[in-house]
Amino acid sequence: MIVDCHCHAGPGDGLSGPWDSDTALSRYLPRAARAGIDRSVLFASFHSDYALANAAVAEIVAAAPGRLLGFAFVHARRDRGRIAAMVQRAVERYGFVGIKVHRHDARISGEVCEAARRFRLPVLYDPVGEVAVAELLAEQYPDVNFILPHLGSFADDWAAQLALIDHLARHANIYADSAGVRRFDLLRQAVRRAGPHKLLFGSDGPWLHPALELHKIRLLGLRPRDEALILGGNLLRLAHLD
Repeated sequence: MIVDCHCHAGPGDGLSGPWDSDTALSRYLPRAARAGIDRSVLFASFHSDYALANAAVAEIVAAAPGRLLGFAFVHARRDRGRIAAMVQRAVERYGFVGIKVHRHDARISGEVCEAARRFRLPVLYDPVGEVAVAELLAEQYPDVNFILPHLGSFADDWAAQLALIDHLARHANIYADSAGVRRFDLLRQAVRRAGPHKLLFGSDGPWLHPALELHKIRLLGLRPRDEALILGGNLLRLAHLD
C-alpha cells in the first residue's frame, strides 16, 4: 500500500498565497490515483481557527472512508490551553490519526507533545529549518514519534537537511518525510545512514505533483521491502494502522 503522508486540504482564510487559501483536491486526487497512491494523509491549510479547519478536513476525510486519513492541525501558541481538547475531538469524533504543527505559526510546545503522548499519536512538525529541536524532542519525549517534513526544510536549506539526517540516525523517535526535497542525494544519504524505516513518502499535495514526488522514491533503487516501508509501511506503523 502506498500512503502519501503529507497533503493539505480544506478552507484557508489568509489569502496571502495557496498555503492559507481554500485548498481543493480536485486535481490532486486523480493524479494520486493515476500514480498508484492508495491513501493520503490530509491536514488543514494555514487558518486563523484550526478547530474550524479541522472540522472541514474531517468532512473531506469522511467522504472517502478508507482512502483518506486526517491529522489535527493545532497552533502551539494561539491554541494554548485547548490543544488536548482539540486533539481529543479530532481522535474521538473525527477518527484522526496524528497531529500537525508548523513553525510558521509557532514553535512546538510541551502541551502539543503531551497531547500526542496521551493519545498515542505521531506529530508532523515542520521546523522551517530549525532542526536542532529534534534533539530536545528526542530527549524529553522519547515515547512520542515526530515526523519532520521536507527533511527539515522546504526552503532547500542544505545545512539543516544534512543536520537532520544525523538526528534521524541517532534518535529512534525522529523521522522525516520526502516532500519537496530537491537534493536527491540527501534523500539517498538519509536512507543509507538512518535506514528506510526512518523516511516517509510525502508529496506536499495538492501544490506539488504526487507522481513526481513518488518517482523520487522509486529512483532510490531500494529493495522492495525497504521501498515499501517508505511508501506506506512507516506511516501505517506510526499511526497504529498496520
